[in-house]
Amino acid sequence: MGNKLYVGNLPYSFGDSDMERAFSAYGSVNSAKVIMDRDSGRSKGFGFVEMATQEEAAAAIKGLHGQDMGGRDMVVNEAKPMESRPPRSGGGGYGGGGYGGGNRY
Repeated sequence: MGNKLYVGNLPYSFGDSDMERAFSAYGSVNSAKVIMDRDSGRSKGFGFVEMATQEEAAAAIKGLHGQDMGGRDMVVNEAKPMESRPPRSGGGGYGGGGYGGGNRY
């Protein structure tokens, strides 16, 4: 088991410092990051916490998974590496299309 944790079902009002505070009861928090929506700037309701050791990470999972946080039952488990996604295909690219550039005179 690693020491990086996925934290889901967070209240939308929850910030990085709130998450760090909740997890610090279980050991040293190396980092705590709530993922924000790029467009609205609001929390997406999940984030990641990195604990100093695997033992502290395991204690945090045991202590916080399923706990009520702001009216929502938190989901805490080991973070999985992000799966590689296929590259997004083209998009846009207006082709060579029919407006026959050049001489109109």
